[in-house]
Amino acid sequence: MLANIIIDYFKAGGPIMWPILSVAIVAVAVVGERAFWWFRLTLKREPAKLEKILAAMENGDFKSASVLSKGSEDPVIRMIWHGLNHFHSSMQGALQVAAGIELQKAGRFLTVMDTLVTLAPLLGLLGTVTGIMQSFTSIGSEELAVEKVTGGIGEALIATMCGLGIAIISLIPYNFFNSKNSRLQFELETAATNVEVMVNAARQKGLSLEVADMESAESSG
Repeated sequence: MLANIIIDYFKAGGPIMWPILSVAIVAVAVVGERAFWWFRLTLKREPAKLEKILAAMENGDFKSASVLSKGSEDPVIRMIWHGLNHFHSSMQGALQVAAGIELQKAGRFLTVMDTLVTLAPLLGLLGTVTGIMQSFTSIGSEELAVEKVTGGIGEALIATMCGLGIAIISLIPYNFFNSKNSRLQFELETAATNVEVMVNAARQKGLSLEVADMESAESSG
């Protein structure tokens, strides 16, 4: 029964309902994929190990920090591992590249969602225009049919409602994923700054000892 009502409304919405339906399908697919990705990432986070790594670096034990960070699926720890293993070349550059890779994964399809949020109401507006045009065309004909006029108005309202509905429903997860991405970016930037500060402090205390430790960590990796 409900399926028949939906199909009837879909047909009454006019041809513009097909692209609106396509937008809805893409929106559901993207939201589902992103929700699953962030759920998996939450399971991979290791805050306790991250604290141990930072504590080891604070004590100048970069060899232990490198061993602890190796093989982790936590994005922050992965970034730290890349930085520690480019100690002699460009640690800052390695941290930036690793952080950029993690943010690119986290921000995947956000541009698509942004487009869908903008496109859906525009398609609804286009359906409004075509529906009103159909109504005015019927008014200008010799045989005025009330069904044609009301059908055009109904088409306009249904298309507008569907377009706005898709945009509103998509906007909530879009902002949620954006906030998650911003939070991850803040964590990556904070961790990278901490690593740079602790490495510079270790260099000032005893460069030769710390370089030897890092060489051992790199050879073991």
